[in-house]
Amino acid sequence: MNKAFVKESDGDDDEDAAALALAIPAGSKNYIRPEGYQRIKDELLQLIDVDRPEVVRIVHWAASNGDRSENGDYIYGKKRLREIDRRIRFLTKRMDSAAIVDPSVHHGSDQIFFGATVTYCDQHGAERTITIVGIDELDPLNGKISWVAPVARALTKAREGDLITFQAPHGVDELEILAVSYPAPAPQ
Repeated sequence: MNKAFVKESDGDDDEDAAALALAIPAGSKNYIRPEGYQRIKDELLQLIDVDRPEVVRIVHWAASNGDRSENGDYIYGKKRLREIDRRIRFLTKRMDSAAIVDPSVHHGSDQIFFGATVTYCDQHGAERTITIVGIDELDPLNGKISWVAPVARALTKAREGDLITFQAPHGVDELEILAVSYPAPAPQ
């Protein structure tokens, strides 16, 4: 088919905007811990300073080889360049909307806020430790859950020793908060 009749998207800006809007509740900020913000910044700088220039070099070399329509290096390189540019736009939007929150300001507190590491026991006796983090820091396999998760919302503002109930996917669940901790403030 002639390329004139095929719509090829250079970027999924609509998808990026939808993902950005869906993940962050309306009227809320994109809360993130300083280390999460630094990780996003490091990835962005890696893409801009290392990955993108390398792909541009490869595409330039492939384009100089002649026929671009059957040149795999050129076609793949252009596709990879679009992916990198899309990721750069996404990370830039995330950094622009980020509200950096340092959880160490609550060090020593027994009340649960953003950045808390919480150990709780459910009604079946299963003990679990989680850290409430930003949407961009989410890592459920390592106990890092987003502050918009139902369990994180239910735990927020509760204190060590409290019993809370919340609507879990499998029904109403009751949790007993066993311990609450925050990272120590950095030495000045």
